[in-house]
Amino acid sequence: MINSPAGAPAIRGVQDRQTVSADGTSLATDLDGVIVNRPPVHVDHRGALLEMFTGERFWEAPFAYAYQTSIRPGMLKGWFLHEEKLDRYHLVCGELLVLLYDDRPESPTRGQHQKLVLGEASGARQVLIPPRVWHLSLNVGAEDAILVNLPSTHYDHENPDRFHVDIDSGTIPVDVRSFFPVTYAGPRQIAATFH
Repeated sequence: MINSPAGAPAIRGVQDRQTVSADGTSLATDLDGVIVNRPPVHVDHRGALLEMFTGERFWEAPFAYAYQTSIRPGMLKGWFLHEEKLDRYHLVCGELLVLLYDDRPESPTRGQHQKLVLGEASGARQVLIPPRVWHLSLNVGAEDAILVNLPSTHYDHENPDRFHVDIDSGTIPVDVRSFFPVTYAGPRQIAATFH
């Protein structure tokens, strides 16, 4: 490290801000209407039981449709937005980084984004995404991520309530590429990646 005459480092970085308390509790705030759920898991010598549907606030809105989807390692789905329906994700297996951006004019969290990890390590397995919140899911695990969605309305094949923007459009002020893993295999790979 190069020091200035006063003894301070010549190169100063940006100090990290606190993200968790001393006991490990996240200090991040959820976007208005977003609910992150950590359903109880019961483990014994035979295996595990995860309580998916427990009747709390996460399940207040009706659901009339369900589907399962997968995301391969390193792949993403999004940015998506629904005008009317809410999404209710339940992660079956894998690890997902879910990015959310609030552009709702009436929302107290307009202009803010939220990132959360769904998976075994975080304990978070479910997220409720309100209508008109942009969302993107990135598989950050080593295996396929399997997700069940229980949205509030049926899918309308003739008039889909789904809008999307490309991650490189600059429309949503979240740098999705900054969340991709960086690996180094040598100068050739780096040159190929950036040219």
